Amino acid sequence: MKADPIGVATGNHYIDGDHACAEGAIAGGCRFLAGYPITPSTEVAERMAERFPFVGGQFIQMEDELASMAAVAGAAWTGVKAMTVTSGPGFSLMMENLGLATMMEVPCVLVNVQRGGPSTGLPTLTGQGDMMQARWGSHGDYELISLCPNSPQECFDLTITAFNLAETYRVPVLFMMDECVGHMTEKVVIPEADEIEIIPRKFYQGKKEDYRPYQFKGDGSVGPMIKAGEGYNIHVTGLTHDERGYPVINAEAQDKNVRHLVDKILLNEEKIRIIEEDQVEDADVVVISYGITSRVALKAVQDARAKGLKVGTMRLITVWPFPEKRIHELRDKVKAFVVPEINLGQIVLEVERCVSGKAKTILVPHAGGWVHDPNDILNAIEEGAK
Repeated sequence: MKADPIGVATGNHYIDGDHACAEGAIAGGCRFLAGYPITPSTEVAERMAERFPFVGGQFIQMEDELASMAAVAGAAWTGVKAMTVTSGPGFSLMMENLGLATMMEVPCVLVNVQRGGPSTGLPTLTGQGDMMQARWGSHGDYELISLCPNSPQECFDLTITAFNLAETYRVPVLFMMDECVGHMTEKVVIPEADEIEIIPRKFYQGKKEDYRPYQFKGDGSVGPMIKAGEGYNIHVTGLTHDERGYPVINAEAQDKNVRHLVDKILLNEEKIRIIEEDQVEDADVVVISYGITSRVALKAVQDARAKGLKVGTMRLITVWPFPEKRIHELRDKVKAFVVPEINLGQIVLEVERCVSGKAKTILVPHAGGWVHDPNDILNAIEEGAK
C-alpha cells in the first residue's frame, strides 16, 4: 500500500464500517468533527481523532449532542467541510440544530449509526428505527438527503458521496448506517486520491458589497458561500430571511424561503437519487429494502426465485428524497411490494403512499436487536405473489 497526498493508505484494508466511514470522510475533505461519544458510533469519532493530526483536521468533543450539531453548523460557515456522528438518543438531541443548519443552508454531514430504541433501548444492538426521524425530526417544512450504506465499502464510498451532495445542494446530509454495518468487518478498497471525485466548496468571487448568502431563484439552484471573518457584511440566522440573510417576518418571505429549501432537493431528485435494482421489469413482487436488511433479503429472494417466483429487488441507497416517481412506474406492473425493515413500519408507509392501492404492500417488521430471519421475508414474497 502507498499513501496518497493526505496520508490515507490506499489499497486493500479489512476494517469495520465505522472506521471505513471515518476514512471516507477524511478522503472526502472533512477537516472538522464535533461530537459526543455514544454506542455504536464512537469508533467513527475515535478514528478521526487519531487521523486528524496527520491531515490538518480538528476534532472537538463537545459537552453534548446539541452543542455538537451547533458547532458543525458554525464550522461550515468558516469554510471547512464539517460533520458529526451519533446514535439514537443523540440523534434526537441534534434535531433542533439540524433545523438551524437546514435554514442556514449549511453543507455538512450527520452520521447516525442506528441502534434499537426508543430511549436508551439497545445501545449495542442494531435497529432501523430512525428513518422517519431522518425526514421529519425537526419542525417546519424542509427537505434533506439521507443515504443508507449496506457494507463497509459503501461506508467509505458513500461518505464521500454525502459530502459531495452536501456541497452541491448546500444542505445537511444524513448518513443512516446501522449497528450491523457499522461493526461489520469486510474488505474495503481505498483508491488513489486522483481516482476519487471530490466536489469542493463553491466560494464567491465578486465584490463583497454584492454578495448574497442566499438565492431564491425558484429553480433549485444554490449560491456560493464565503468564509466568516473575511469582511463580508452578511447575516446568518435561523429566522425566516431574505437573500441577504436578514430576518423578514411575513408570509411572503416565508413562502420564498421555505419553498427554496424544499425545491432545491425535490427539483433535483433524479440527480440525487441512488437506487439499485435487479430483475424488477418483469417481476410479480418487488422487495424494497435498505441498509443491512438489503443483504438479508437477498437470501429470501434467491429462495423465492428457486421456487419459480418472479421477484425483483430495489435497494434504497438514497432513502430521502424518496424515489416515488420510480415506484409510480412499477406499481402498475407488479402484484406486490414487500418491505422488510428493522422497525415496526416506517419506510413501508412511504411505499404504501406511492403505490396508492394499485398493488399490495406487505411489511415484514422486526423490532430490532438482530436482523430478520430470511424465511419471514420469503413468506411475505409468497403471499405477495398469490
